[in-house]
Amino acid sequence: MPDDTQDVISGGHLVAKALKAEGVDRIYTLCGGHIIDIYDGCVDEGIEVVDVRHEQVAAHAADGYARITGKPGCAVVTAGPGTTDAVTGVANAFRAESPMLLIGGQGALTQHKMGSLQDLPHVDMMTPITKFAAAVPDTARAADMVSMAFRECYHGAPGPSFLEIPRDVLDAKVPTAKARVPRPGAYRASTRSAGDPEAIEKLADLLVHAEKPAILLGSQVWTTRGTEAAIELVRTLNIPAYMNGAGRGTLPPGDQHHFQLSRRYAFSGADVIVIVGTPFDFRMGYGKRLSPDATVVQIDLDYRTVGKNRDIDLGIVGDAALVLKAVTEAASGRLNGGASKRKEWLDELRSAEQTAIEKRLPQLRSDASPIHPYRLVSEINDFLTEDSIYIGDGGDIVTFSGQVVQPKSPGHWMDPGPLGTLGVGVPFVLAAKQARPDKEVVALFGDGAFSLTGWDFETLVRYNLPFVGIVGNNSSMNQIRYGQKAKYGEARERVGNTLGDVHYDKFAQMLGGYGEEVRDPADIGPALRRARESGKPSLINVWVDPDAYAPGTMNQTMYK
Repeated sequence: MPDDTQDVISGGHLVAKALKAEGVDRIYTLCGGHIIDIYDGCVDEGIEVVDVRHEQVAAHAADGYARITGKPGCAVVTAGPGTTDAVTGVANAFRAESPMLLIGGQGALTQHKMGSLQDLPHVDMMTPITKFAAAVPDTARAADMVSMAFRECYHGAPGPSFLEIPRDVLDAKVPTAKARVPRPGAYRASTRSAGDPEAIEKLADLLVHAEKPAILLGSQVWTTRGTEAAIELVRTLNIPAYMNGAGRGTLPPGDQHHFQLSRRYAFSGADVIVIVGTPFDFRMGYGKRLSPDATVVQIDLDYRTVGKNRDIDLGIVGDAALVLKAVTEAASGRLNGGASKRKEWLDELRSAEQTAIEKRLPQLRSDASPIHPYRLVSEINDFLTEDSIYIGDGGDIVTFSGQVVQPKSPGHWMDPGPLGTLGVGVPFVLAAKQARPDKEVVALFGDGAFSLTGWDFETLVRYNLPFVGIVGNNSSMNQIRYGQKAKYGEARERVGNTLGDVHYDKFAQMLGGYGEEVRDPADIGPALRRARESGKPSLINVWVDPDAYAPGTMNQTMYK
């Protein structure tokens, strides 16, 4: 026991000091007896404790907070079911390369393997879905290990870490002099690498001489805050750019280098294709959608991602912002008018883009009732401003929106990422609105997706976080329904995927928010504006056609 005359500090207060050193200004949590000393420390350190109704929401919010701010997010949950409830949020952050720390409680070390309340092997469960998972063995190590966990979040591509802290370790007090509390900024090296200089020169040479280049700007462009570098590259070298994930919004809609609907056409005809911060996963057809005759270059923070699933001609491991800037500098002195010769290529792609738009124009303007999903997402796209952060949470309805909705600024698009997790919407709204209260937040939910975490709409009301929410309601899990119909026929298309006709507008009203129902497409725009003007968390319940499916849904290979 420490001497009463000594200056002492508890484990929870050491955790709070380490969070403060990392720049964490709020934690997302659902209370539990194992973790309350962390709350006490957070109060002393001026860290806001944001309490939610489900631990999955806490973890998703920490993920979302990291995406918006560029700082790591943090969620704190109790042991056992508290930690297992958060697993989905951690797994989503892992696939989405989002830096966050989950702290979980644990039974006392003195009761280890005795069957204490909520005792589970958390570290074993978390290890496959984190970059670092460990237990804090001693109170004096609490701050040190929190800092270690944050450090590991940034090894290669970012990702989540997990720490469990036994209750007696957290509650105990140790002499302050014995505890290691890393100094802010003194325990992490810069992880920003500009890549191999020879590879930079080679890429610059490829782009200078390319006749039909194309570039895909993925999520790591935003992760590395590489917007300016990406814009400078595509404009200096006159390269058509496609964007996905958090990379959406890098170029504003209407920019001559901004392309969206002609990606497959471009990737089948380009002679040089540069893939930035995007793995060759299912979204890329595992690399098979790129022309076999093209010279393919991949830039990524993670060595393991480069060249995975598809051979490449050049791979560069590094920070997208620094790599793109270096390539532009290497190429700018030797353009020799080559960039200007690409006008014909850009015109060809613009024509393909226009053809795709005209093909779906009747549906974008459809006056049909039930409302066609294309009309809904078109209205949402028209509604967005440069300050609107758009969040997509759903299956088929969000697949529709991915082809139409164009964020007008970088960092203003949020979706779950490659894990395809439904239920991220409400926690992402929570994180986005708290991190950027000056921004408008607009969220589109599928009715099935909203159901998973929708009760935390009350949290948004409680914290007075206004946003414009839209539920594309077809009373179905329609993405799965389409697959069942395609595989097993109409007689079995409704097995396990049909939901009730829920009036989400009334749900919002019940919880203290703004709600409105829309059945006529002409009413969508006015309803969105009224939601904006309400100054409350809102849900506009839009009844959409259950028999309309997004092309992306119908093209999924798992249904063929």
